[in-house]
Amino acid sequence: MGSKIQKVKKNEDGDITAVMLDDGNVYAIDEAIRMAKNGQIEGVIVGRAKNGREYLRSQPNGNPNDNLDNLPLM
Repeated sequence: MGSKIQKVKKNEDGDITAVMLDDGNVYAIDEAIRMAKNGQIEGVIVGRAKNGREYLRSQPNGNPNDNLDNLPLM
């Protein structure tokens, strides 16, 4: 069973650059994407932007409160 993202860190553009999991560990976004691909983080999927860059997004569940952009900041 994977961990869940509890908090996020954003840059000045509002892009998520790091995540904190429920175990308190903080991971850079590239590492978090790798972990999500390996099933180590619950509730997120890896998307791909038009420019080819991968990103994390919340699995759609109808609850906007747990969207990554709405989580508390670190």
